[in-house]
Amino acid sequence: MVSRFLPRLLAWYAANGRDLPWRHTRDPYAIWLSEIILQQTRVAQGMDYWRRFMEVYPTVESLAKASEDDVLRLWQGLGYYSRARHLHAAARQIVAEGGFPNTLQEIRRLKGVGDYTAAAIGAFAFGLPVMAIDGNAYRVLARLNGVATPINSTEGKREFVLLADEAFGLPCDRPDDRPDGETYFGAANSAMMDFGSLVCTPKSPGCVACPFAEDCVALRTRQVERLPVKLRKQKVTARYFRYCYIRCNGQTAIHQRGTGDIWQGLWEPVLVAEDRVPSWIEALRPRLLCAGVRHVLTHQIIHADFFLVDADSRPALPEGYRWIDEADISRYAVPRLVERLLASLPDK
Repeated sequence: MVSRFLPRLLAWYAANGRDLPWRHTRDPYAIWLSEIILQQTRVAQGMDYWRRFMEVYPTVESLAKASEDDVLRLWQGLGYYSRARHLHAAARQIVAEGGFPNTLQEIRRLKGVGDYTAAAIGAFAFGLPVMAIDGNAYRVLARLNGVATPINSTEGKREFVLLADEAFGLPCDRPDDRPDGETYFGAANSAMMDFGSLVCTPKSPGCVACPFAEDCVALRTRQVERLPVKLRKQKVTARYFRYCYIRCNGQTAIHQRGTGDIWQGLWEPVLVAEDRVPSWIEALRPRLLCAGVRHVLTHQIIHADFFLVDADSRPALPEGYRWIDEADISRYAVPRLVERLLASLPDK
């Protein structure tokens, strides 16, 4: 089975692989950008962001010269904003070091780049003989081999690295690039990703049309829906926010979120995260716009109330707030939850 796996996978990919724009380039910047965007993001949504970034910042040098605020604003709507901050920091790191690194060890040193992303860049841009193990690869390998070891356990990570190397025939010398310009291991990794996305899906996989159906242990033992196994580690916590949008003579007050919490560096209106609304806000007679707005993050669920204050004069605000023209708020990167608040505002 092992000796037949990769040729059969590549044959399936030749007939069924997705046509994605970053697969038509060997530019490590464009490939790295796509990998960062596609962390926690569906391809359909990420493609538009990739194109916008490539248009505004066509080179790593142009991205490095940008301000963090500008990068966050272009990223707005993708969520997980630490990705954008790391992307910006790594761009400056690349420029400072004289160019994009071309070994796994050096790529891994970039801010925000883990083992998977380093392997993907190495395979796609430089043809390095390595497999990037993402959720799709874990799922395909777990089902094909009938492995119930949790994929996020220490033992599981070691086991799946060995399975991946075996499936791809690693270690080996770097093969010649393909006639279409794609590297051999770039195509192999793309094939695994597409197969997991299109056939060996998390739910209702296409086992009937699967080219590996006769060899799949999970299908034979009726464990397809159960595999792969993942340990649940982190508890989801609930948080309660009250946003108060103050409107005063065509201006509003915002502040930038600090470090050590969600949405670092993004902007938001007056926030009350305590159990009681402070007396100075109550004195402004806030008007409730929406109650119990639910916003789900990876390990948190935020329940938010939106309020509006129409003030004749600027109230005294805590340190760190600034007054801006309401018309200029689109120039500031805000969390998705604040976008929903802004959408709920009545016309002036």
